[in-house]
Amino acid sequence: MNRQARWLELVLLFALLPLAGLVLQNHLQQWLLPCLCVLAALCLALMLRDAHFKRFRLVNGKNILPALWRRRSVFSLGLAASALLYVTASESHWFYLPTQDTNNWLLLLVIYPLFSVVPQELIYRTFFFHRYKKIIPRKSTRAWLSAFAFAWAHIIYGNLAAIALAFAGGLLFAFTYAKFRSTLACVVEHSLWGLWLFSFGLGGYLDSAQL
Repeated sequence: MNRQARWLELVLLFALLPLAGLVLQNHLQQWLLPCLCVLAALCLALMLRDAHFKRFRLVNGKNILPALWRRRSVFSLGLAASALLYVTASESHWFYLPTQDTNNWLLLLVIYPLFSVVPQELIYRTFFFHRYKKIIPRKSTRAWLSAFAFAWAHIIYGNLAAIALAFAGGLLFAFTYAKFRSTLACVVEHSLWGLWLFSFGLGGYLDSAQL
């Protein structure tokens, strides 16, 4: 595939496809995760057919702990910000899921990492970094573009908070992948942040049921 075709593919997948999702959002409430999983499966199939793709990067479990340790200050800042928000903005939905809807919260602990985080990391980190390496050779540039694409995909939720949270998270996960080349490390990091947001009470901004 030549450079022009690869750029066209990038625009179609990461710019126009989310826009189509926004237009069709009323029909996607129950289909968002299945569509995400199908797209991730297609991206994975393309990577596995590519002889240049280093498959060990899908797991690379030895880099999980170094990646998380490197982010310890960011995790601490996130917890501090959550504590500040908790004491300054009294909201009835703080920690609603774990305290008032425990069964669904426990189900979320399993479903969210497997059917939301894993597909997103395959698409926006592993696939994006590998597929567009030739047209975007600088890793830092790919990391920023990955974060922008990840944030843009969240326009389907129709609120600025989702886009802002996705961009901040996208930057973290993209630079984790750029540094440690481990999809699994990104999945663990993404899962920790996402599950905390849902547990804390900010998950409504990232919930397809709110469409």
